[in-house]
Amino acid sequence: MSLKWADVLDIAIELADSKPDVDPRYVNFVDLHRWVLALPDFSDDPQRGGEKVLEAIQAAWIEESE
Repeated sequence: MSLKWADVLDIAIELADSKPDVDPRYVNFVDLHRWVLALPDFSDDPQRGGEKVLEAIQAAWIEESE
């Protein structure tokens, strides 16, 4: 499976699994962007990870962690 920026929910699930001690409500976008790029299944253009997509990932991660 190869993750792209459009796979917001799948990225959020991967982040929740790989960073169980992190509260997604307090993650800044610089760290979030870096963590998404570091996911083993992620393969997309880093430049496409703008603020809107990072907001969507963060919101899905928050929902996933509740």
